[in-house]
Amino acid sequence: MAQHVCPWWLGYFLASPIRRAIHNPEKILTPYVNSGMVALDVGSAMGFFTIPLARLTAPGGRVIAVDLQEKMIASLRRRADQAGLTSQIETRLCSETMLGIEDLAGQVDFALIFAVLHEMPDIPATLASVYRALKPGGILLVAEPTGHVTKPQFQETIHTAEECGFTVTASPSIRRSHAQVLVKTT
Repeated sequence: MAQHVCPWWLGYFLASPIRRAIHNPEKILTPYVNSGMVALDVGSAMGFFTIPLARLTAPGGRVIAVDLQEKMIASLRRRADQAGLTSQIETRLCSETMLGIEDLAGQVDFALIFAVLHEMPDIPATLASVYRALKPGGILLVAEPTGHVTKPQFQETIHTAEECGFTVTASPSIRRSHAQVLVKTT
């Protein structure tokens, strides 16, 4: 798949309230996220899903938001501050080759990779890193945009996730997306 990184300025459109009509974060996340959980948002951008994740994990939970672009992370920090959620959200700048989550091994209850996996230069390494971060029984929700990723490409990605150790459990219906729920079974 192509490794094209979304320009930082597009993050404003991705975080737009208008997008909620297509991808309502609470509706998408509520079946999988509860208070007290540790959640990981890979490719968080400006926090379209991060802010709702922080609300859903409250009280007692936290969200680790990882992105490649400092401008995206800076905007997310501002949005978290405005929402009064800075104490619940930890932001991390990753590199093109590492997510920088090695210290989270076995600590994450829920991970989200929404419309970003196709931008990763090493999809198997990304999935393996998320797998290690999840607790046994931890959930990964992967969604990719149908306009960027074909169904065969998405199926290949899910096969790669299974090779990492994930088990497919559900195929949620998310508009304009291929989506799969996976669980760390070991």
